Amino acid sequence: MSKYQSYKETVLQYSQRLSQNRYTVGTGGNISLLIEGENAIAITPTAMDYFGIHVDDICIVDFDMNILEGKLKPSIETKMHIEVYKNRLDVNAIIHTHQVYASIFALINEPIPALFDEVTLNTGHIIDVIPYALSGSQQLSQNIVNQLNNRCNCYFIQNHGALSLGMSIENAYRNVELLEKISRTYYYALASGRPITKLPDAVVARLCKNLHERQDQEIARKKAGQAYRLN
Repeated sequence: MSKYQSYKETVLQYSQRLSQNRYTVGTGGNISLLIEGENAIAITPTAMDYFGIHVDDICIVDFDMNILEGKLKPSIETKMHIEVYKNRLDVNAIIHTHQVYASIFALINEPIPALFDEVTLNTGHIIDVIPYALSGSQQLSQNIVNQLNNRCNCYFIQNHGALSLGMSIENAYRNVELLEKISRTYYYALASGRPITKLPDAVVARLCKNLHERQDQEIARKKAGQAYRLN
C-alpha cells in the first residue's frame, strides 16, 4: 500500500462530496492536500468525473511538478495549488470550485465585504476577486499569489470560479460552504435594492485577529517540524 494512501482517500472522498453537494459540475474544479513533512501534494486528476475515479487515480505531485504516484495526468491547476502552498504556510488544503452563487461574483467582478461573524472568523475580512487569466497558466498562478498576502481563505477567480483554503481539508470544505452562503445571501440582498449593513470595523479586526493567530500557530508548528527534521 502507498505511504500516501490516506491522503489519496481523503482527496477522493471530498471530491465526491463536492460533486454530490453540487459545488462543482462534471469534471470542473479540483482538490489538493499537502503531504505532511514533504514538498508534495495529493491532487485530483484532470478532466475526470469524481464518481468515475478510484483512489489510485489521485495524483501525488512534488513542488517541481514531478509525478510521484498516479497513472493519470494531474489537474491542469496543479501549479496554481503548489504556488499557494509555497506562499501561504498556514494552508494545508485547497478546494477550487465552480459553485453557482460564488461564480456570480466572479462574473460581475464584485468582492464581498465582512457581513457575518462566522464567515469573517473563518474566511477573513473580504472575499476579493483575483484577476482573470487562462486556466492552468503561469499568469493565473501569479495573479493568485499576488492576492494571498491579505491572509483570507476564500477568493473569487474572475470569469472562472472560486478558491477556498484551509489548515485542514475539513476547514477548506467548511469555507466552501460559508462562501456559498455569503454569496447567495449577498446576491439577494443586492437584488433587494435596500442598504446593506456591514460588520463594524472593530468587530472585523477582532475576528481577523483570531484567524491570524490560528494561522500563525500553524506556521510556527510547521517551522518547528522542519527544524526538527533538519537536526
